[in-house]
Amino acid sequence: MRKILIGALPALAMLGVSPVNAAELTVNWDTPEDFTDVRPVNESRKGFRERTLASLEEYLVKLAATLPSQQKLTLTVTDLDLAGEVWPSSFVGLGNTSADVRLVKRIYIPRMTFSYSLADETGALVKEADVNLKDMGFMDGVSSRFKEHPLGYEKQMLKEWFNDEFKPELSAKL
Repeated sequence: MRKILIGALPALAMLGVSPVNAAELTVNWDTPEDFTDVRPVNESRKGFRERTLASLEEYLVKLAATLPSQQKLTLTVTDLDLAGEVWPSSFVGLGNTSADVRLVKRIYIPRMTFSYSLADETGALVKEADVNLKDMGFMDGVSSRFKEHPLGYEKQMLKEWFNDEFKPELSAKL
């Protein structure tokens, strides 16, 4: 378990958010080595997984910074399936090299399962849920703008969920 807010002070500062005005965020990655697909393309599994999870944590920090101060958001991620599927390059017609490629097609949608709890400054539970998140239209509309960004589809999926899920809390902050 890591309290992300502490390690995210530089990211919050770049956003112009003071830690005093940001919700506390804790992200627990429950056995990430068993996740459905956090598979690298031509690098170590462990390094890719660590880099991927760190990037998603950094993005979650930005989202949590929009919640009212003194709240605490805790997420426990139980599975992650990145957009696309990793295949040998020879399988997808790119020659007989030993390289792998991540092939992104409509059938390989991004998915994430997690549970969360949001508590107020007294520790009272504001809301909690088990979430089975997936974006079946990740290659259409607004989401398609993010195809060139690392983990763009996954981050857009999280942003849409976050804005829908915490709309009342976000409105209260204004």
